[in-house]
Amino acid sequence: MVFVGFGFLMTFLKRYGFGGVGFNFLIAAFSLQWALLMQGWFHSLDFSDGKIKIGLESLINADFCAASVLISFGAILGKVSPVQLLIMSLFEVTLYAVNEYILLNVLGARDAGGAMVIHMFGGYFGLAVTRILYRAKLDQSKNESVYHSDLFSMIGTLYLWMFWPSFNSAISNHGDGQHRGAINTYISLSSSVLTTIAISTIFEKKGKIQMVHIQNATLAGGVALGTAAEMMLSPYGSLIVGALAGTVSTLGFIFATPFLEKYLHIQDTCGIHNLHAVPGLMGAIVGAVTAAAATEEVYTREGLVAAFGFEGQFEGRTPSVQGGFQAAALCVTLLISIAGGIVVGFILKLPIWGDPSDENCYDDEVYWEVPQEGDVLYSVHATAPPLKPNNNGDSQ
Repeated sequence: MVFVGFGFLMTFLKRYGFGGVGFNFLIAAFSLQWALLMQGWFHSLDFSDGKIKIGLESLINADFCAASVLISFGAILGKVSPVQLLIMSLFEVTLYAVNEYILLNVLGARDAGGAMVIHMFGGYFGLAVTRILYRAKLDQSKNESVYHSDLFSMIGTLYLWMFWPSFNSAISNHGDGQHRGAINTYISLSSSVLTTIAISTIFEKKGKIQMVHIQNATLAGGVALGTAAEMMLSPYGSLIVGALAGTVSTLGFIFATPFLEKYLHIQDTCGIHNLHAVPGLMGAIVGAVTAAAATEEVYTREGLVAAFGFEGQFEGRTPSVQGGFQAAALCVTLLISIAGGIVVGFILKLPIWGDPSDENCYDDEVYWEVPQEGDVLYSVHATAPPLKPNNNGDSQ
């Protein structure tokens, strides 16, 4: 999901395929390493020996952190240098680890699929960064897709869509919680596909389907189920959440993206506001309501302990109190992500990082050795035999 899913999802720009998948590779590999250290250091505070523990779960959590950085990358795709991306990753991973520790270890919030920790944080962080890096004179003629670039982007969409159930359930408690996480996510994703296509045909000209909606909004159901995936949401609840997420995300691409750029000067290249930020916010709200509505009759006492961690320092918590802490986690995430993104945006704006000029944005040739398209075709055409007329007098 991190390397193929996010990587190919970024290749929709007609002249920025190398940058989309290549820089995705670069910052994901860097973020994984830095996250192992930062997350490990914060988690070591809970151990008496103070050592960083490395295992499968820590590797998965580092992947989650890298995913959050790649979400932010989507907002500034094509407008920054690789050095700027590495600087952003350095700060964002650090702030991510701080936010994650506060939410999970201090507040005791539950967020198995990362609607708050991953999607909300990465989404609003990236939006804050791109607002500070606003460029008034961008060459928008390159900020477009072509037929084959959209097909490559769909590879990323399908990878993400297929594996999202495992993403949301990977660190859930083994057993019932993990099964619920996979099932709820799968149902929600399926629902978001249907509503995305329906809304796209209703609002687009002549009832045609817009490819950018299919590439992005079809995934919104997985984002919106990030917090409540392992809870007793039930299949019909998952269907409703997926339908709402697909609808909101598609409408966001149609109405919110132009509004954000025109009036708020937020240039969101990949539409992370519609796929990650808002659906992540929805997921946080769904998680808080679902937690507050939990009862011992539905979960059993052992089920409540397993689902919400009512043990240790959080022993004695009630579902209604847990819902309040889930809402508090939402507010903390918004504060840290937006404030952190603004600060990092000003750091990236310093004229020392080799960022591309306005006319060179969304173009691979600034940082990549790009083969010249058509050279081979021209040499073949030059040596091809002349056209011969067929029996009808037409050339063939």
